[in-house]
Amino acid sequence: MNHVVIIGEGMLADMVGKRLSGFFIVHRSDFSQAIPAAELVLVLQDQENSYFEAEEMLRPLGIPWLCAYASIGEGVVGPLIFPGRDGCSQCAEKRLSLAGGNLEEAEELLEKLVTPDFTPRFTKALSPAGYRYMAYIIAEETAKVLRGEKANTEGHVYLINFRNLNCSIHYVLPDGNCPVCGRLPDDSPEAAEISLMECLKLNNSYRCRSLGDLQEVLLKDYLDSRTGIFNDKWLDLVSAFAGMAVKLPLGFHYEVTSGRSHSYAESGLTAILEGLERYCGFAPLGKRTAVFDSYSRLKVDAMDPFKVGFHAKEQYEQPDFPFIPFDPDRPMEWVWGYSFLQERPVLVPKLLAYYSLGYEGGFVFETSNGCAIGGSLEEAILHGIFEVVERDSFLMTWYARLPVSRLEHNSSGDRELSIMIDRIRAITGYEVYLYNTTVENGIPSIWALAKGGTEHRVNLICAAGAHLDPVRAAKSAIFELAGLIPRIEKRWTERSSEAEAMFNDSFLVQQMDDHALLYCLPQAEERLRFLLDERRSIRTFEEEFPSVPSHVDLAEDLKQVLQTFRSLHLDVIVVEQSSSETLRNGLRCVKVLFPGMLPMTFGHHIRRLTGLDRILEVPMKLGYVNHRLTMEELNPYPHPFP
Repeated sequence: MNHVVIIGEGMLADMVGKRLSGFFIVHRSDFSQAIPAAELVLVLQDQENSYFEAEEMLRPLGIPWLCAYASIGEGVVGPLIFPGRDGCSQCAEKRLSLAGGNLEEAEELLEKLVTPDFTPRFTKALSPAGYRYMAYIIAEETAKVLRGEKANTEGHVYLINFRNLNCSIHYVLPDGNCPVCGRLPDDSPEAAEISLMECLKLNNSYRCRSLGDLQEVLLKDYLDSRTGIFNDKWLDLVSAFAGMAVKLPLGFHYEVTSGRSHSYAESGLTAILEGLERYCGFAPLGKRTAVFDSYSRLKVDAMDPFKVGFHAKEQYEQPDFPFIPFDPDRPMEWVWGYSFLQERPVLVPKLLAYYSLGYEGGFVFETSNGCAIGGSLEEAILHGIFEVVERDSFLMTWYARLPVSRLEHNSSGDRELSIMIDRIRAITGYEVYLYNTTVENGIPSIWALAKGGTEHRVNLICAAGAHLDPVRAAKSAIFELAGLIPRIEKRWTERSSEAEAMFNDSFLVQQMDDHALLYCLPQAEERLRFLLDERRSIRTFEEEFPSVPSHVDLAEDLKQVLQTFRSLHLDVIVVEQSSSETLRNGLRCVKVLFPGMLPMTFGHHIRRLTGLDRILEVPMKLGYVNHRLTMEELNPYPHPFP
């Protein structure tokens, strides 16, 4: 005889009990009585979710169980829990809570709290029909479990709308950080060790896995309107190239990440990958931090935070400044990374390894700069390096006002690049100019600039790219420009009245969007005269970029890059940010730190240059000036990076 225990009381429990009359049923109103041996436990509540108590009581017994309950206008059935396996009811609750849904019902519930006489419409929909539908699903799932078949609720939840009885099923991605079923390892130096392995390129693409190979898992595991890490997507039908964005809900706010390519399908997958990279960069999700101490006590094993560049003393002294000066005697959290210069694991302040935007006593503004995702560790590290180099070369050019060479884009020999620039001109009317901003590391870096004509409201828009292949660097910057043009035009329409004040007072540039808004102004063009000087000759790609040997093995390209930085006495420190959610599909996330390179910051009051002597020395090494620069000679205006 198959034994099933039903825990709960009310309409739902009664209806399920009747449907399971052919089985041996033991009924308990709650968990106060002992649970007998059974093949399955059903935890059923009309209006309350009892999964916390169920997890606590049933996991030690090793009995599989299924939870079902009603919540603000809908029924929830699942997931089916097998103790010892990843994924649990708390994972489901977190996914449902973050992704959101039933917004209208939630708003009515809030209205009820404020206005006691208000009657939410969804309460009228709690009819027996909704519970009968739930009971039918629960009975079917129970029968499958008892027959030894795979149930639909394994790793999934059913959601039943009580208003119209629409039913949908949604995948629940296990949360590696879950306090119930998560099994995160402690962070350790052993886990931070990196040994570069062979990583064959896919069609010389500097990637080891194709988007086509990843398409199924990216859409299945991460994108779902009710339970996904990403809960919405939309097409960009305005810009010159196919763009798609996805929404990453984070509780009280959300992030939007986007992809841009020649096809919407590819752009959508790129947007998800970009979002996963962002998701893993906020906090450690794949390991438990295990070190809390001061730099003074850890300096033998730790990187030197003094080399990453701080804000100036007068910035820290501002009454509302969101950061505090670094104190080597102040305890803080540290994570393990790997130093390629020292060839050993090193401790890295968590506030440098993950986002530090003015919370938790951060000492510098640290963004996603250097974060990257790849189909292998080697791929992720290489592309993380590209991002740091892209921003460093842009800022080096800006702060030192380097008179870099303008490039003739038709000289690249790449027809696609020429067509891309022609397409932007044809669709938007903007002229696109490319400049070679490569610095002493030799990795080709491109500054792309879109210049509006008299018919445009926006004057200048800037973007950047870096890659071992200068044509790929240029294309990356142009894709970025294509997405920026309509976005910044819209921003100008909404906020143009603020731009002139920012022009007159740089410290009014407070947010990321403000930087691009400022350079929409025609009078701000003078600040880019070092770049736009038309008296300089236009150079070809061949003249500006020496050919670099390309390898079949991406790891060999990475080793070559690392050797270049070693010769410049610049460390490359890698912190793995991968989570269980990315590792399940072989996706690796990293944060690449370069002590001494120029960090990207947004908000003129937060710019970060103190202690970064490279900005003073490299312009002379490159032959642009005949002396070491002083801090007073640096560009005093907000940068135009969007």
